[in-house]
Amino acid sequence: MTTTVSTAPVVAEKAPRARRRRRALTPGRRLPATRLLGPALLIVLWAAASAAGRLDPGAIPAPWTVLKTGVHLWTDGTLTTDILTSLERAAYGFAIGLTAGVVLALASGLSRTGEALIDGTVQLNRAIPPLGLIPLFILWLGIGETFKIAIIAIVVYIPIYLNTHAALSGIDHRFVELAEVQGLSRWAFIRQVVVSGALPGFFVGLRLGVTGSWLGLVVLEQINATSGLGYMMFQAQNYGQSDVILVGLAVYGIFGLVSDSAVRLIERRVLSWRRTLSN
Repeated sequence: MTTTVSTAPVVAEKAPRARRRRRALTPGRRLPATRLLGPALLIVLWAAASAAGRLDPGAIPAPWTVLKTGVHLWTDGTLTTDILTSLERAAYGFAIGLTAGVVLALASGLSRTGEALIDGTVQLNRAIPPLGLIPLFILWLGIGETFKIAIIAIVVYIPIYLNTHAALSGIDHRFVELAEVQGLSRWAFIRQVVVSGALPGFFVGLRLGVTGSWLGLVVLEQINATSGLGYMMFQAQNYGQSDVILVGLAVYGIFGLVSDSAVRLIERRVLSWRRTLSN
């Protein structure tokens, strides 16, 4: 007489155990608005130190003082005008830098001739600090808006080019062999395989480019400007208004956080097919 042992309970026990092991190795489920916890904690510590008298009000005003100043600047229209001017400069520079970075990366990553002509020049440009080009660009383009937009475009296009080009160059050669087996044309291969494979690198460069546009704007708006957040902060420095300076820094920080979050959201939507630890 033979005895049949069912393996179903064993398999059923292994499945939950594997899921528990997987949860132990991964960061866990994404919590809502987690990126706001760090800034919120910083503000709480700042407020507590100000209330306890640990901070010099002349150097670092309390959060409620900065908020009151921001409301006053917004009400009288000063902050609104400066914000719109800064957004316009950043938008023009970012659009030009994004276009240049993508076009150059595609030309260099998809062609050996393009790589020979473009990559070395971009790497040389990368080694030169973009803000160090300000005196030369002022001589070439004047001291108006044009040179500011040009510098922002350079700050933006370099990380976009580098990360997109690296992603294009890192396409696994097995995908090329698979495309040959499937009989894909070069255009179909680029559209279905190469571009999709390069998107993760492109979004990394895009996030760095967005952040770089705001960093460049802080410096450029303090050079022969008559409006903008940087100009407002520069004027506040001359008059010792640290609360106005902190208002400008807070607005820059909010713009940076919001723009980075927007890029992350677009990235998750476009790359929804990926299964990563951050999903």
